[in-house]
Amino acid sequence: MALDSRKEVFGWCLYDWANSAFATTVMAGFFPVFFREFWSVGADTAVTTARLGLANSLAGIVVAACAPVLGAIADRGGARKRFLFFFAYLGALMTAGLYMVSMGNWPVAILLYIIGAVGFSGGNIFYDALLTSVASAKRYDVVSSRGFAFGYLGGGLLFALNVTMYLQPGLFGFESGTDAVRFSFLTVGVWWAVFTVPILVLVKEDRPASQKSELSMVRAGLTQLRKTFGEIRKLRTIFLFLIAYWCYIDGVDTVIRMAVDYGKSLGFGTAALITALLITQFVGFPCAVFFGFLGKKIGPKKGIYITLLVYLFVCAWGALMQKESEFYILAILVGTVQGGVQALSRSFFARMVPRDKSAEYFGFYNMLGKFAVVLGPVLMGGFKVAARGMGFSGEAATRLSITSVAVLIVVGGALLAMVNEEKGRRELEAAGELK
Repeated sequence: MALDSRKEVFGWCLYDWANSAFATTVMAGFFPVFFREFWSVGADTAVTTARLGLANSLAGIVVAACAPVLGAIADRGGARKRFLFFFAYLGALMTAGLYMVSMGNWPVAILLYIIGAVGFSGGNIFYDALLTSVASAKRYDVVSSRGFAFGYLGGGLLFALNVTMYLQPGLFGFESGTDAVRFSFLTVGVWWAVFTVPILVLVKEDRPASQKSELSMVRAGLTQLRKTFGEIRKLRTIFLFLIAYWCYIDGVDTVIRMAVDYGKSLGFGTAALITALLITQFVGFPCAVFFGFLGKKIGPKKGIYITLLVYLFVCAWGALMQKESEFYILAILVGTVQGGVQALSRSFFARMVPRDKSAEYFGFYNMLGKFAVVLGPVLMGGFKVAARGMGFSGEAATRLSITSVAVLIVVGGALLAMVNEEKGRRELEAAGELK
């Protein structure tokens, strides 16, 4: 099968453009606020936070538990696009359905959100795995980064439109900002559905020698999964990278997901936080492309180290910042490297896995990604409690807590230093996995 086709690469990248609308407008933007103020109106703040936390946890656990199995099944049956279709349109449908949920009906809102998040994360397993079907190994860094760049631009454009509708509802024919936010969920569902079409139409997928029934695919997938677990001790380099990735991406995701809450705790306004989120998206677009070319020139591993150094600086400055203007600068820095660390990690991992089992291996990769943002918040909370116990003020304890995330980044970086790509490929050859 021909690789590096401009048409197929473009179709592949457009899926990131499609599903990033869910990550920006829904997950990071409107759902947390709207869930608290509309669907859980009148509920205690602690109760609302617990409900939202439970929703995110359940979605992550479902995908993390299913990811390796789904990947193995898709590889055995050559069905990555079919699984991508299922999860993408499941997520799009559930997201659009949020438009119909009435005030106070938090159980339905949270159910649709959980299923939508499962669709988002599940689709990414097969989207990531298709990287090896559209690009040659020498172009993994560039193509992977281009996908994230498309995602930042597409997700950022729709989010900017939705924020404008929320701030100026009259200009768009809405009676209130509430109506605009509800409509924004519908726009995400439609956007996701429409821009998923190119990857399904343009990207060609490796097919197995013989087609299998769904039941045979499940049996073969489970058998392959058990085999991989049994041979994991022979694939120590891949295992080591996955542990390193788990550590540093946990720190990275904690910085990203806790930034808004951290800014609020320092007294920064909602408008400033939304603006900072938009800044991150649009800075992320060109910088993701840049890191793709940088990874090709100096290698993805060195590129990852550059991004981790920037995140360490962000943690240190975040503990000291005093003004909203500094928060904007940190948003620019995060946007500079966020796409880079994600894209180069994906391309680095793709270099070490067999093409015919990429969905299975990316199942493990995404499983650890879903279990991320577990250690970071615990460390932040532990540092904060410890600091309060030592007599620090609430604000001082909060500032100290953000520095704890640096521990995960340092540990992940140290483990990454022990990962050798060529050694990993030799281990695959010895295990009979590399074809």
